[in-house]
Amino acid sequence: MNTFDTFSTHYDHEEKTPLRRFLENIDWLLVAAVVLVVMIGLTSVYSATLHYGNPGKFILTQSTAVLLGFVGMVLLVTFNYQYFRSLFPLVYGGSLLLLVSVLLGGTTVRGTRGWFHLGLFSFQPVEVAKIAFVLALAAYLDSRWRESKRWTTFLFSLGILFGQLFLIMMQPDFSSTLSYFPVALVLLFVAGVEPLYLAGIILYGMLAAGIPLMATFFKLQPNLLDAHPLLQYFVVLSRGGMRAIIILACVTAALFFIWWLLTKLRFVVPILYPIALSVIIIFGSVSSVAVNKSLKEYQRKRLIVFLDPEIDPLGSAYNIIQSRIAIGSGQMLGRGLFQGTQSQLGFLPEQHTDFIFAVIGEETGFMVSQLTILLYFMIVWRGMIVAREARDRFGSLVATGISTMFAFYALINIGMVMGMMPATGLPLPLLSYGGSSMVTALWSIGLLLSIHVRRFTH
Repeated sequence: MNTFDTFSTHYDHEEKTPLRRFLENIDWLLVAAVVLVVMIGLTSVYSATLHYGNPGKFILTQSTAVLLGFVGMVLLVTFNYQYFRSLFPLVYGGSLLLLVSVLLGGTTVRGTRGWFHLGLFSFQPVEVAKIAFVLALAAYLDSRWRESKRWTTFLFSLGILFGQLFLIMMQPDFSSTLSYFPVALVLLFVAGVEPLYLAGIILYGMLAAGIPLMATFFKLQPNLLDAHPLLQYFVVLSRGGMRAIIILACVTAALFFIWWLLTKLRFVVPILYPIALSVIIIFGSVSSVAVNKSLKEYQRKRLIVFLDPEIDPLGSAYNIIQSRIAIGSGQMLGRGLFQGTQSQLGFLPEQHTDFIFAVIGEETGFMVSQLTILLYFMIVWRGMIVAREARDRFGSLVATGISTMFAFYALINIGMVMGMMPATGLPLPLLSYGGSSMVTALWSIGLLLSIHVRRFTH
């Protein structure tokens, strides 16, 4: 090696300061995608609130949330995420305390007691609780990695899940609970939990949410009930009472009769199977009554009218119909920024929150809409890269949970705006108006970056 090469190597080594190495390890593709989505979101929120007469108020609130979110994101990048693994009981306990506090002293907004009003700003604790849930479940599954297939691990994981869900349903805030199930399922699957246990969660969720929604759908289609009287049982189960108990007793008896018959035919079926299935069906049906009571009639209708908007075009399906009109009228290049008819004339409800993507589609057209979807895909993709390259199992699980949550929110919200998914009331992270959602979304990105920059450390 000549003198110049020696000097260059020594110079490069001297220039590689800890700060420079830290910055080189940042996932700049993820950062760029997040910044672009936030910029699109701020512009869209401003446009969507023009017809309110005071868009400056909304954009100031949203910009403040963006600033707080980026500050928190930077702090989390510099903070070693591994400390959360040992602190997860405190993190999870703090989230439960927040959820209890909002039940006792929170403000009710649209029938949900889920907000703290802090002067000029409002704070929704459930958004922070979602991050705490990911950290807590990831830490627990990491600590029980070798025992992941045991039923005790599965039951304790369910305790972490339903501990928060119970308090959230007390508000009640059904839409916020929806994101918990896909995150829990993916984390449990990655951790190696028995697939049969996961099938039990899926069945429970289908019963708890499906029975009241199917009952609402059938009530909106009385001709179906007349043609198929057996469908009346969905309506009966959603109401609870003695008739529902009798139906569940009959279903349980039928399960055990089938098990007895199979054993007589010399099929080996453990008694645990009909017991577990009966418990799932009973608890799912009982939970469906709670879900049914927590949802207002218009909310139940909004969740099912996407199947056939013509059922109630001027009522519960109005939002979806107007959203589809807005997106369709945007065509390839859009009507022009701040020039949308559905948004600027106020035909599109909740356009700065739930239906912000419809504003983007109408005013900027197919091109920018596809760019926005591509940016979300990049965020989720980079999140999964972070999970794959994480230095430890805990970091991989946290990154997987956060990526799953972003993917679920984007899929449900964009699908809802296009009339392909039910109107759940879930916001579009980094785009929809809402300080709590914006701040916690950026904090989640901070956790991803914290995991990524430490992938080479030991």
